[in-house]
Amino acid sequence: MMNTNLVSIITPAYNAGRFIAETIRSVLGQTYYHWEMIIVDDCSTDETCIIVERAKAEDSRIKLIKHPHNRGPAGARNTGLEMAQGRFIAFLDSDDMWLPTKIEKQLLFMSEKNAVFSFTQYRRIIDMGNKIKIGRVIKIPPQISYEDLLKNTAIATSTVIIDREATGPFQMKDTYYDDYALWLDILKRGFTADGLREDLVRYRVVGKSVSRNKVNSAKCVWRTYRKVENLNWIISAWCFLNYALNAFVKYRKF
Repeated sequence: MMNTNLVSIITPAYNAGRFIAETIRSVLGQTYYHWEMIIVDDCSTDETCIIVERAKAEDSRIKLIKHPHNRGPAGARNTGLEMAQGRFIAFLDSDDMWLPTKIEKQLLFMSEKNAVFSFTQYRRIIDMGNKIKIGRVIKIPPQISYEDLLKNTAIATSTVIIDREATGPFQMKDTYYDDYALWLDILKRGFTADGLREDLVRYRVVGKSVSRNKVNSAKCVWRTYRKVENLNWIISAWCFLNYALNAFVKYRKF
């Protein structure tokens, strides 16, 4: 039975010991109380599980699932989705953070807009020794359709909340950009994603992350067009051109 007031937060973790405690604290600090945080450890070899177990002992809303074998981010997120009890699904990566009013403001926004899929603005952060550099607000459009998203990867994973009572069940695809492929899959059903134009998330830029490598990111987007969405060369090229222009605007400065 789905809990209609509960937000299930899905957090995949792999060797996340450096940042996971800060991520958990950002959830514990939420002004909205009715949540569960499902952290799926994907065979970490560092202290990730120890840190999560400590947090779990202090707050029963935090849950830890340990994979017996490494399944990657998509597999970890799907395990979390299988265990989730909430009507609302939120995604939070193990090195990102939420501002305290994130859930409360986003659920109110969804209620007012009658939205089933929402995302927010955010700022990127980089650790620089003894201090953290915080970037500018990443602007987002007020609404995105399937066709829009093909040309603009504007939805950051840790900003998303989805009403799965409205969308029906969904799962991540085991593909290059599992989150991007999921957004496309949901929007292809006829839904739109509504953007809450307020900065509510801190997205951590880690040196070896896929999204940090612009060339690799571009390759993954192209493969999504061709292998996941099965778009022809002409449509793929047009979408990719628009994606590249939007990415340039988004990342032209920190």
